[in-house]
Amino acid sequence: MRVISLLPAASEIVAYLGATDQLIGITHECDFPPVIGSRPRVTRSAIPVSVAHAPDGASASAGEIDAAVREAYVAGEPLFKLDKRTIRALHPDVILTQALCDVCAVSETDVRALAAGMTPQPRIVTLGGTSIDGIMADIRAVAEALDVVSEAEELIAGEHARLRTVHDTLKAHGAPRPRVLVVEWSDPVYLAGHWGPEQVRRAGGRDVLGVAGQHSVTVPIDACERAEPEIVIVAPCGYGLEAARVEAERMVREWGWLAGRQVWAMDANGLVSRPGPRVVDGVEAMARVFNPGLFSGVDPRHAVRVG
Repeated sequence: MRVISLLPAASEIVAYLGATDQLIGITHECDFPPVIGSRPRVTRSAIPVSVAHAPDGASASAGEIDAAVREAYVAGEPLFKLDKRTIRALHPDVILTQALCDVCAVSETDVRALAAGMTPQPRIVTLGGTSIDGIMADIRAVAEALDVVSEAEELIAGEHARLRTVHDTLKAHGAPRPRVLVVEWSDPVYLAGHWGPEQVRRAGGRDVLGVAGQHSVTVPIDACERAEPEIVIVAPCGYGLEAARVEAERMVREWGWLAGRQVWAMDANGLVSRPGPRVVDGVEAMARVFNPGLFSGVDPRHAVRVG
């Protein structure tokens, strides 16, 4: 089977299913596991380089990135470009895409339009899970397309076993549930939606504003303060741990009300924003933050405290 993945989470799913030998094309954002990095990149960002990276090489601010995305969206311009020539030349049997967020990945509509003009037409597998169970269903869908169903069942059983271990540990100790705020973007402020609040709940916290299964929403900064979170997780969509740490430190400096609260930067790409197998790693990392006395220490590759 010849598979092109147009979603970083889908690439991770293929790898976790032990099917990287079938993966022939990936996006410009696919970075895990490292073994997939040699595949041809068949997408690129449509946001100008001058916006994505400041002239001095530093990343653009959250506000600048948001403004560029909004401008493109209002103009009806796609945020991602497909390398149609390369995709056609690769002759995929299956293309993995998504129908969850046009800001985060290539539009499903664009993918289907491209596939319709190919001979033979590749099978399109669309991922759209908005919960942990939905993500597990997406894993099964990918496995069925790649004919590795038994590997999926083993992977999913292992994920559920890890979630049960967290649940049973919290229940056995009657662990308190701290009030938690998960910031998915800082300017404007977006709170984690979809599976994010569920991750918080399964990890033993109470998300003070996020709603499980719903799209991320913007909120005023003062609403975040009024919600009185004890722990603030900074996990900007598309950011790795180091970029999240820099952003969290800026927020601590500028948002005076964060003083006296726990503020953690988390690897959003690895643990929060990608709907793939590592969302369970995210639950485990959050559990270590919320109730450190019940679990092993926080892996410094996953999260760091900044306040």
